[in-house]
Amino acid sequence: MREFEVTVPISSKEERYDFRSEAAKALGVSPSKVGEITLLRKSVDARSKQIVYRLRLQAWLVDEKPEERYICPDFKNVVNSPEVIIAGAGPAGIFAALKLLELGIKPVIIERGKDVHSRKYDIAAINREQIVNPDSGYCFGEGGAGTFSDGKLYTRSVKRGNVYEVLSRLIDAGASNSIMTDSHPHIGTDVLPKINEKIREVITSYGGEYHFGERITDIITEGGVFKGVKCKSGSQFNGKALILATGHSARDIYKLLSSKGLPLEMKGFALGVRVEHQQSLINSIQYHGRYQPFMPNAEYSLVAQASGRGVFSFCMCPGGVLVPASTSPGELVLNGMSNSMRNSKWANSGIVVSINPGDIPEFDKYGIFSLLEFQSKIEVDSFDFGGGNLKAPAQRITDFLKGRVSERMPSTSYVPGVLSADLNELLPKFISSRLKEAMYIFDRKMRGFITEDSLMLATESRTSSPVRIPRDAETLEYLGIERVFPCGEGAGYAGGIVSSALDGINAALAVGRLPL
Repeated sequence: MREFEVTVPISSKEERYDFRSEAAKALGVSPSKVGEITLLRKSVDARSKQIVYRLRLQAWLVDEKPEERYICPDFKNVVNSPEVIIAGAGPAGIFAALKLLELGIKPVIIERGKDVHSRKYDIAAINREQIVNPDSGYCFGEGGAGTFSDGKLYTRSVKRGNVYEVLSRLIDAGASNSIMTDSHPHIGTDVLPKINEKIREVITSYGGEYHFGERITDIITEGGVFKGVKCKSGSQFNGKALILATGHSARDIYKLLSSKGLPLEMKGFALGVRVEHQQSLINSIQYHGRYQPFMPNAEYSLVAQASGRGVFSFCMCPGGVLVPASTSPGELVLNGMSNSMRNSKWANSGIVVSINPGDIPEFDKYGIFSLLEFQSKIEVDSFDFGGGNLKAPAQRITDFLKGRVSERMPSTSYVPGVLSADLNELLPKFISSRLKEAMYIFDRKMRGFITEDSLMLATESRTSSPVRIPRDAETLEYLGIERVFPCGEGAGYAGGIVSSALDGINAALAVGRLPL
C-alpha cells in the first residue's frame, strides 16, 4: 500500500482522471498491477493560478486487501440491561448512547427539548413571531445546537478518539459518504434532522429510550453516589450512572450543581459579533477573482493577535443565513446556519475575542459565575437595544471602524431584522477595540474583507461555555458525585459536533468500566 497525492483541475470530472497511472508510479509497478484506489482526503487549493482539487489517495496492489478505516461494532439488545441516564440528546448524548448499545448497557436519554421534527415549529416561532421557548429552539431539543446550525464536522480533536467512528455512524444514518473524505466536511441543517431521527430509531429499536420535554431539576444521590434524576414534570428516572451532556447553554444545570455545593470551575470563552458578507465577495477574494459557478462556495478561517489577545473567526457559514439562537426570553443570541448545498447569497461568521477570568473585575462578585453573568448581560443589552423583538444591533464594518452610526444598512439574511447601532458603545471597550485591530489584520489577509456592504451584528456569545464541570482526568468521573460523567460542550470539554461526539463516546466507555 502507498499513499500519494494528485492535483486535478477543479473544472474536471474526477472520475475521468487517470488515477491508475498515478497510483502505478507511486507503487513502482505497471498499471495492471494496481488494485483498489481509495480517496482519503479532498480539498480545494486556490493558491496558484489554476484552481485545483488536491486529492490524497491510497493505492493497493491487486493481491492486497485494503484496510477498513473503521468497522462499526454491532449493537446489542439492551431491553433488560442495566440502565444509564443520559442528560441531553445532542452529539455527546446520542453518541454516548450508541456506544452504550455496543457495550450492552441500556441508554435512557432525558432531553428537555422536543424531538427534532417538533423543534422546527419552535424555531419558526422565534423567527416569525419572536417567541422564545426556553426548552426548545435552536439550542435545545433532539440533536442539540448543531442540528440547526451547519453540521460542520471538522475537528482538530483527533487525540480524543477515532474520528472515523463518528463519521461512519453518521453515514450509516444517512449522511453523504463525502464527509469521510472532505477536508472540511459538513452535513447541512436540511439533512441533519433526518439523521437524528434515524439515530433515534436505531437506539430505540435495540431497547434504548428517549424522553422528550423532561428538564432535569435535581440529581438524586445516596452517600455521594448517583441514584437518579428528578424532572420539572415530576418524573423521576433512576439509573446506574449519569452521563451529563446538557450542552453549553443549559445554565440551570450549573446553578443546580452550585446550589448543592458541588464543584465548578470558571473557564475562558470568546465573545464578539457575527459578520455577514455577500457570498459572491468571499468567493472573489478566496478564488482571487477566478470563481466559476461550478466551484464550491468559499469559506475562510481567520485569526489575529490584537493587544495581546486572540481574535478569530468562529463557525463560518458559507452560503448561510443568520438566526436568533436565544434560549430565554429577554436575551439576544446570534448564530449562523447553512443547508447542505450552502447556496444562500450570504456568508457569515462569528468574529470573536478571547475572554479570560480577570478581564471583567466588576463581575467578580458573582464568583464562579462571573463570566457567565457577563455573557448574559451582553445578550440582555443586545436584546434591549433591539426593542424587545429580537432585532439585532448592527453596523457596517466601515462605519464601525470610523466610529459612526450607519445611516442605512445593506440587505441581510437575518429575518427579525436589524437596528442601526454603534457597536463601539454597545460592546465593552476591551472587546470592540480588539475587533477594530483584528478587522484591519483580516483585511490584509483577505483584501476586500472590509467593505461598505458587510454588516457586523451583535451578539455572537455562545462560542463555548464559560463554566467547566471538573472531572477526573483518568476516570472522567465528576469530582462532585460518583457515577456522574460530565461530557461535551456543556461540561467544558469539547467544541463542535465531532469533538462532543468523541467525548460522549469516551464517557460511555468510562461507564462501561464500572461494575453495573
